[in-house]
Amino acid sequence: MKSIEIHYFLRRFMRKKYQHSLAFIFAVDEINKNQQLLPNVTLGFRIYDNFFHRSVNYDITLSLLSEQKQGFPNFRCGSQYKMSAVVGGLSSEASIQIATILGLYKTPQISYGSGHPVLRDKTQFPFFYRMVPDEASKYEGIVTLLRYFRWTWVGLIVSDDDSGEDFVQTLQTTFRRNGICVAFMEKVPRVFIQVNESGHHISSTQDILAALTSTNANVIIVYGGTNSMHSLKLVLNAYGPLAKTFPEKVWITTGQWDLTTSISVNDWYIKHFHGSLSIATHKNDVPGFSTFLQTFNPYKHRNYMFLQQFWGAAFKCFMIPNPYGTIKNPTKCTGEEKLESLPGTEFSLHISGESYSIYNTVYALAHALHSLYSYRQMMAERPKEGFQKIQPWELHPFLRKVHFNNSAWDEIFLNENMELSIGYDIVNWIISPNKSFTQVKVGMMNSQASIDQKFIIKSDAIIWPRKFHQMLPQSICTERCHPGYYRKTQEGKLSCCYDCFQCPEGTFSNETDAYQCKKCPEDEDPNKNQDCCIPKAITFLDYDEPLGISLITAALAFSLLTALVLGTFMSYQNTPIVRANNRDLTYLLLISLLLCFLCSFFFIGRPSRMTCLLRQTAFGNIFSLALSCVLAKTITVVLAFMATSPGNNMRKWLGKRLSYYIILFCSIIQLAICVIWLSTAPPFPDLDMFSQAGQIIIECNEGSSTMFYLVLGYMGIQASVSLTVAFLARKLPDSFNEAKFITFSMLVFCSVWVSFVPAYLSSKGKYMVAVEIFSIFSSSAGLLGCIFAPKMYIILLRPEVNTKDHLFKKRGKMK
Repeated sequence: MKSIEIHYFLRRFMRKKYQHSLAFIFAVDEINKNQQLLPNVTLGFRIYDNFFHRSVNYDITLSLLSEQKQGFPNFRCGSQYKMSAVVGGLSSEASIQIATILGLYKTPQISYGSGHPVLRDKTQFPFFYRMVPDEASKYEGIVTLLRYFRWTWVGLIVSDDDSGEDFVQTLQTTFRRNGICVAFMEKVPRVFIQVNESGHHISSTQDILAALTSTNANVIIVYGGTNSMHSLKLVLNAYGPLAKTFPEKVWITTGQWDLTTSISVNDWYIKHFHGSLSIATHKNDVPGFSTFLQTFNPYKHRNYMFLQQFWGAAFKCFMIPNPYGTIKNPTKCTGEEKLESLPGTEFSLHISGESYSIYNTVYALAHALHSLYSYRQMMAERPKEGFQKIQPWELHPFLRKVHFNNSAWDEIFLNENMELSIGYDIVNWIISPNKSFTQVKVGMMNSQASIDQKFIIKSDAIIWPRKFHQMLPQSICTERCHPGYYRKTQEGKLSCCYDCFQCPEGTFSNETDAYQCKKCPEDEDPNKNQDCCIPKAITFLDYDEPLGISLITAALAFSLLTALVLGTFMSYQNTPIVRANNRDLTYLLLISLLLCFLCSFFFIGRPSRMTCLLRQTAFGNIFSLALSCVLAKTITVVLAFMATSPGNNMRKWLGKRLSYYIILFCSIIQLAICVIWLSTAPPFPDLDMFSQAGQIIIECNEGSSTMFYLVLGYMGIQASVSLTVAFLARKLPDSFNEAKFITFSMLVFCSVWVSFVPAYLSSKGKYMVAVEIFSIFSSSAGLLGCIFAPKMYIILLRPEVNTKDHLFKKRGKMK
């Protein structure tokens, strides 16, 4: 039977911490009873305490490396026990001191609570292992927790040492990247620092109290070891009652701070930690541990004076004789006292995070020893050689590869940095009115887990401080900017202190504390509050709306009027006034005017590909036909009077063929322009999302604005020529001289279309279409009224004038 010792460093100060040593003893006993893990091997152990003195760490470490614990390393005389590894210490400072010496001898050291980043440096500490997660993952978890609850204005209270300084520097760098600001930062002095002449200790505690009572930050992050956190509790307990309105905060604790230790639960300060959160080392219930504590008998471990002292102090008895008579009426401890009878604030039967880490550490060493012995047996010729004396450095390859499931079914293994690959628990502290404590696990964080498992929290299960009435606390520098506003940092202040401004017109913000406003998609516009986008209304000149109905009514009315005029002229086609003005040209002009009125239907309704192709081309060609008829009539009138002059040869140009040639020639030019237009850049349906706010205009894109204005320009040339010729012939002697009527009609036509261009360009959406329809109606009605109204007056109201005798009589008088 081989005996191998594991040495464990204990930090003595509070009774609850004695659970660490009991967890260590429990794990060793459990392994020694397991014949599958280390058969024929017995684990031994020694437990040491440094009594909060740095120098003691060196003394103990040197004694471990010496014969008979004399503190003289490298001497090989006397009996020697077999040390395989060292477990400890709890604080980073102690771990660094121990590792500095043990590293020289390549002795494995496994810490169950040290998190200082410098211990990750394997150049300095190549043989140091940690049964706790990486400290950086704790920082990441804190930031994730703050971001989850949208806490951007927090206070920091840290220990006044190197680890506290590193914590502040690292956390502030991470805070800046995530938009979190530090409202204040205070350092807690060590509990055993003497008050110097300048009163440094007193001023530090007063600064802490002043910061807590004056800040508007509702979240306070606390980081430090047992010493500094005990000092903070003393500060709050001593100075807190002086503040009449000491505010409740949400405390986020890290490190080895246990709210229930070192200060009596009857003290004033403790109620203010109700609802606090703690980033604690992950733990699970270990089967059999509570039973072990309930049945623990200190007489089985007489070699450990600290256990006897703890037992005597806890149960007010003594386990060793009282030679000096310092105890009055002493009562001898029976060993049958029950730990479960102690208050939970002094000793808990539930395993703590550090105790759980110690339990895993001992098992990790046992599994590494098992792997080492298995390897030796496989490589040795005789199996018994596997149990020969081992050297501590031989454990390293097997410790690095240790991988097992503990009795709580947690997977235990070390990552490439020789740290435990497990996360932290988020614990909610609940303090009842009778000062009893309850720890409720409300979440967990693990930076090495999958994305959906990195951060898990049950926010509904959290009990918040009573001040917040169980609503989510807010911790911000200024009031949040609501949706529809954006934040702008105040000059000379931290980024978390800002002003809120409403989003500029045409933009929106749909989140709280937006850094800038955004533009909506093209088919959407901001709503009235500018906190979301709403679809734009689709608009076009519809048949159902009042404007569309009015234009349709006008189109039908003008069409019927034109048809009535045409019917009247056809009924009186043999009368002098109809025949004298080129009857066929009159019919063609009236038909073209009728089509002009009807072509407005192409402009009303939802634009389609077909209507867009026909809209402007039909309008241009029909109007060109009408103007060609007017020009032909004007030229015919001029030639007719010129032919009546003696010796004039113009008579041969008179007749229908000249009129048809004029009409055909003028119409073909417009038709050619439209064919080129449709061939090169035809009109097409398009969406105009920007002309009018909140509306998507369905319109016909002209394809080529040049061709569109070329069509209008050609019509303008035709109208100008007709106006010029008619104006010159307006005083020709004739009973029914059309030239003066054509002159008036062309003046109306030109006035309408000259006004159309600026009106068209200044209009938007359906009103642009309405302007063009109105111009069509106005110009067509002008032609119809000016040319045909006088004739209809004579035909219908003055039939006596509509005779051949009257016509020739008038002409004779004019001559």
